[in-house]
Amino acid sequence: MPDLAKTYDPKLVEEKWYRFWEESDLFRTEPDPDKQPYVIMMPPPNVTGILHMGHALQDAVQDALIRYHRMKGFEALWMPGTDHAGIATQNVVEKELAEKGVTRDELGREAFLEEVWKWKEKHGGIISVQKRRLGDSPDWYRERFTMDEGMSRAVAEAFTRLYNEGLIYRGDYIVNWCPRCQTAISDEEVDHKDTQGHLWYIRYPLKDSDEFLTVATTRPETMLGDTAIAAHPDDERFQYLKGKTVLLPVLGREIPVIFDDFVDPKFGTGLVKVTPAHDPNDFEMGQRHNLPSVKVLNARGVMTAEAGPDFEGMDRFECREALLKRLEEHTLLEKTKPHTHAIGHCSRCKTVIEPYLSRQWFVKMKPLAAPAIESVKSGRIKFVPKRWEKVYLRWLEDIRDWCISRQLWWGHRIPVYTCDKCCCEWASVNAPGECPKCKSKNFQQDPDVLDTWFSSWLWPFSTLGWPEENDAYRYFYPTDVLVSGYDIIFFWIARMIMAGLKFTGEEPYHTVYITGMIKDELGRWMSKSLGNGIDPLEMIDQYGADAVRYSLVVLTTEGQDIKLAPSRFEMGRNFANKLWNAARFLLMQERPDRFTVIEPAELKLEDRWILSRLQGMLKTVKDRIKRYRLNEALLAIYDFTWHDYCDWYVELIKPRLYQAGDSSQREATLALAFRVFETALRALHPFMPFVTEELWQQIASIDGLLLDINDSHSVMRQRYPEANSALIDRRAERQMEVIQSVIQAVRNVRAEMSVPPGAQARVLIAGPDEEINILREQFDMLKNLAKISELRKAESKPGQAASAVVGALEVFVPLEGLINLEIERTRLDKEITRYEGLLREIMKKLENESFRQKAPPDIVKREQQKKKDIEAVLIKLQRNRARID
Repeated sequence: MPDLAKTYDPKLVEEKWYRFWEESDLFRTEPDPDKQPYVIMMPPPNVTGILHMGHALQDAVQDALIRYHRMKGFEALWMPGTDHAGIATQNVVEKELAEKGVTRDELGREAFLEEVWKWKEKHGGIISVQKRRLGDSPDWYRERFTMDEGMSRAVAEAFTRLYNEGLIYRGDYIVNWCPRCQTAISDEEVDHKDTQGHLWYIRYPLKDSDEFLTVATTRPETMLGDTAIAAHPDDERFQYLKGKTVLLPVLGREIPVIFDDFVDPKFGTGLVKVTPAHDPNDFEMGQRHNLPSVKVLNARGVMTAEAGPDFEGMDRFECREALLKRLEEHTLLEKTKPHTHAIGHCSRCKTVIEPYLSRQWFVKMKPLAAPAIESVKSGRIKFVPKRWEKVYLRWLEDIRDWCISRQLWWGHRIPVYTCDKCCCEWASVNAPGECPKCKSKNFQQDPDVLDTWFSSWLWPFSTLGWPEENDAYRYFYPTDVLVSGYDIIFFWIARMIMAGLKFTGEEPYHTVYITGMIKDELGRWMSKSLGNGIDPLEMIDQYGADAVRYSLVVLTTEGQDIKLAPSRFEMGRNFANKLWNAARFLLMQERPDRFTVIEPAELKLEDRWILSRLQGMLKTVKDRIKRYRLNEALLAIYDFTWHDYCDWYVELIKPRLYQAGDSSQREATLALAFRVFETALRALHPFMPFVTEELWQQIASIDGLLLDINDSHSVMRQRYPEANSALIDRRAERQMEVIQSVIQAVRNVRAEMSVPPGAQARVLIAGPDEEINILREQFDMLKNLAKISELRKAESKPGQAASAVVGALEVFVPLEGLINLEIERTRLDKEITRYEGLLREIMKKLENESFRQKAPPDIVKREQQKKKDIEAVLIKLQRNRARID
């Protein structure tokens, strides 16, 4: 292979190796009875979507798990796909048509759907291409789309089964309604924004009395649909109102006073208006008290005839202003108070949503939830971190029926048919030819489509061919782990468990690994309005895909949210560069025609130590991945590779590589260095696939070097390294720990006392003979890495010497003859004076009460930290000054 470039260029490496992996079918999976399957279902991103940092985080975690298990010998399937995203996709296409002056109604349903499919074919694969930039390794041959033929059949099958069992029904209920999109939307499609609004206190005249009942509301226009006033049954203030009625302001309609436990006596005046057609809580009160539901708003947010002739045809917000004016004129508006409250907006078009009473299709969820609760309580499904189990269980125990119908055209059309002749209603998986009751061929299909989540909850098994029990379904289902954010525990994770148990009789996965959410460095949610989003593709361009993957995984801690700034990716880039430079060093060494193996008896202390440390790292990685602590697994590889191998082992063996004479010893040393590094590359590959593939290919191309390599021509298909207990050498590790500590102590003294780089230091050691003898035996290490000319046991404490305590040892470095004591004394005095001045200045600022009260907390905190830093430097300077005296 060509020599490694002087510097690492991720762009050249990434494009080359991803193309190689795909062309070599290295991600491809097939049922294999000789292998154990390992399966992760990729959460399907919206077909309208582009890669964001949340995708990048979850993909980095999932791909690490897949690559790890692939190398462990599993048939590792990562199932990719995209979601049709009903409302989002329809909105995108409608906007494009609007630019051409065309509406979907003008086109008609069939022609509009043709336009959506055209858009999907043109733009729908963008996010899959972007995922390749990250290095994702799913089986792209199996990529699914929630509207493809097989998925559509699975949706129809699931719906029909539930319908025939009576678990799907049609009923009137309050839904989130978007007047702009003209459809019901799910809870997760509603963005709640804290908004500065008002509480309007409206007077309701008590019938046959001069008294008024005052009620506070944030939506006065819905007052026109009130059918009761409610108080809490235990509220003594209103007991006298039992059996009374009030007159609806402006319209004059009589409505009763009712008593219900839902009412909060402490909110507003303790009385609430009840509008069953326009509020979910009011709807339930209306059901309990048999109240009528009066719809004063239509589907477009326009006032109906029920609102009265003066307001009919007005927009809801226009009506609000007109009604408030009318109430003031009739002295029925008692007062107005500022009030901050959360207002729901459609996540797609940003329109304020309306709670709206409409006839929709629902799934009865209680019967489905009970087995899903048991699956988690019994431990058959585990959440990581465990704390999310409580959130899951709390939601399922309080679950409500699921509104699954949407008033859209793009999506899975509800497979329910009604006969024009006999009014028979039935569900069918396939398009029927006639009415099953009267055989008429005249029937109509329900015009609505299903909630996007109805196809997504079938994802773990429908993607594998269900309801057909083919080879893939039998082999790969159930899956192993689901990786997702906590934001969709309710909407997707729990529903998939319910669907899996209902339709397959098995849990769809045994582990749910919940990642944190990505926030900016200040802990704020990333959003377009704040302009604080970080584009993962830009970060890949700037730092490389491996750097992005590394940094995201390292920052993932027990499901905690991640505070992210672009600079955080520098650590990943630095690690990739460190690997590159280590590989270049090895590859630049003169190599023999044939490598030999060091016999165990010939291994030097540093060899036994690095092999032992390698086994320890591999044991840690295996344990941490098993427990889904991927950040700790990756940090173990990082610490071993950067510190143990690059910082210590490579430096320790350089004299052996450069020495003249015994070439066999040199060649054996180089072989061991290569093999340890190659093992680390294999361990690291699941996390940083591109740079490890490039470097592994360079090493694997050396004839006779690697002893255990298969013919797959890629690191991703090599065996993941396992710890060899026989190579764990605790004694070597203890001895090296002593040597490293002394070397580090001498290096620190040299740096602190400004010892010239070329000066050779004498070192005296006080402590146990056993440890001093270790240092004497390995004097060459100390000589080379700490620039020591002499090592002796200290009989007494020498004068004018720097010292450091290292475990049971005390290390002395005599300074006379090593530095110019007078010059160093003068330098230290000046530095001490300067830092004492800085400390006085900052103390003065921090003691200033005005500064402490007026300065932002982060500024005060920063100044306090600066004080601590200055004090630490002063202590060090004063200690060094004392050493000279």
